[in-house]
Amino acid sequence: MIKLLRFLRPYRRQVGLVLLLVFLQSIAELYLPTLMADIVDRGVVQGDTPYIWRIGGLMLLVAACGALCSVGASLWSAKSASGFARDLRSRLFGHVERFSLSEFDRLGTASLITRTTNDITQLNQVLTIMMRVMVMAPMMCIGGIVMAVSKDAALAMVIISVVPVLAGFIFLVFRKGGPLFKAVQTKLDKLSLVLREHLTGIRVIRSFNRIGHEQERFDRANRDLTNTAIQVNRIMAFMMPVMMLVLNFAGIAIIWFGGIRIDAGHMQIGDLIAFIQYAWQIMFSLVFASMMFIMIPRASASAARINEVLSMMPDIRDADGGKRSAGSTRPSVEFRNVSFRYPGAEMQALSNISFATHAGEVTAIIGGTGSGKSTLVHLIPRFYDVEEGQVLVGGIDVRELTQESLRAQIGLVPQKALLFTGTIADNIRFGKEQATDEEVRRAAEIAQASEFIRGMKDGYDSPISQGGANVSGGQKQRLSIARALVRKPGIYVFDDSFSALDFKTDAKLREALRAETADACVILVAQRVSTVIDADRIIVLDEGRIVGMGTHRELLQTSDVYREIVASQLSEEEIA
Repeated sequence: MIKLLRFLRPYRRQVGLVLLLVFLQSIAELYLPTLMADIVDRGVVQGDTPYIWRIGGLMLLVAACGALCSVGASLWSAKSASGFARDLRSRLFGHVERFSLSEFDRLGTASLITRTTNDITQLNQVLTIMMRVMVMAPMMCIGGIVMAVSKDAALAMVIISVVPVLAGFIFLVFRKGGPLFKAVQTKLDKLSLVLREHLTGIRVIRSFNRIGHEQERFDRANRDLTNTAIQVNRIMAFMMPVMMLVLNFAGIAIIWFGGIRIDAGHMQIGDLIAFIQYAWQIMFSLVFASMMFIMIPRASASAARINEVLSMMPDIRDADGGKRSAGSTRPSVEFRNVSFRYPGAEMQALSNISFATHAGEVTAIIGGTGSGKSTLVHLIPRFYDVEEGQVLVGGIDVRELTQESLRAQIGLVPQKALLFTGTIADNIRFGKEQATDEEVRRAAEIAQASEFIRGMKDGYDSPISQGGANVSGGQKQRLSIARALVRKPGIYVFDDSFSALDFKTDAKLREALRAETADACVILVAQRVSTVIDADRIIVLDEGRIVGMGTHRELLQTSDVYREIVASQLSEEEIA
């Protein structure tokens, strides 16, 4: 947690003001019992009414000053802690954005969401309280003991004997509760994961009648989290009665022995009243400290999880000092003896892949499920780094280019079309923020999306709900294609981007793309033979290896795998 306190540096003046205000508040509260003792001993006992009014007025003034200090401390502690949380959240989000896909795979999306929201909220809450308690608790405890000793050193032994008992009990609670708070955060991750999978996969769950199974899965994760939370609450529920019992017994002992000392003439009534107030201040300062010690383990667990993310360096980084951009005005993509395996995998996903494609060429990639088609195209924008070999864009190894300049040259249409909340125009402009209305419309026309857009109530201003739930799969794919087209990149990568289109729309789209991408380098992943049949080069993948390369007619003669794919999709007349 200490590592994260560096984010408080911009607020050090506010933190200093909070500590000063809390210090003044503590002084005021420690001074009030002494004034009360004076009122009783010199005002009430001696019947001096003017003295009571004078000291009573002073007590009101001191109490008002203490209240103002308390309000100010609460205000500035909340402001500085909220600013800390905002800055930390922004830093964490910015750091996560630089992660490669392997870091996302390692940590998990649900866990990253929990760390960015719930964990930082835990730190915010603890920091808000800690800035006040870290000064007030020791100040009230030590100051209260000093003031109590000044009133009656012998009676102060009651308090001094109770303090170690309470401190030891707090330490035991801290030791027992720490691991449980960490477990709560981990199990909250699990619950978030189950909930997220359920909500995003609700169509599949309902179509396979797996609602009961998912309910049981959620209940299991929920029950696991609840049981751990109950253990934590049991400790807290046990702590408060024990501490209050000790405090009450201490109060009884003080009154008992204080009465004896008053009767013996060693102490005045006002001093005993002040002594009792100091005793309660000391005890409650320990209660506040115990609350902090209860919250700190959970905050520490959250801080450790946040530090884990911040200390994790992305596997894919720009080369030191590397600010290279494309070295060629004509776009090209080349794979040289590329091999790749996913982190932790035993088998290679791609083995010894070599091919090149240049501007004006369409290179299609086809193969069975799991053959490595999507993996191959993900290496071009450097979502992953190759294990062996090189991927070159414009004649330059992608590892020598900055990620920004590399991806600026690429228009990627992913296999799973993803839209964002906003309007249709906003989603198309995601590819080029400064695109004009005319550019947006032209991109939509080429992507065969303009017809259904015009049919919507607000046209290009029609809203898109979260994940594009209010449009069909084919419409999402066409909007994703328009998003890539509007940026007019030198390299187009279509990762099975026509699978949700009917054959007529597919043919019209490919015809429109041919003219639009005439000067670009096009890499096309597809399952349909009809989609790749006119490509300048077709690469056939099987189990991560190239088993055929050439035109449609050449592969019919040379590649058994390609012939099997063609035979499974086309009739003999169509093949001929």
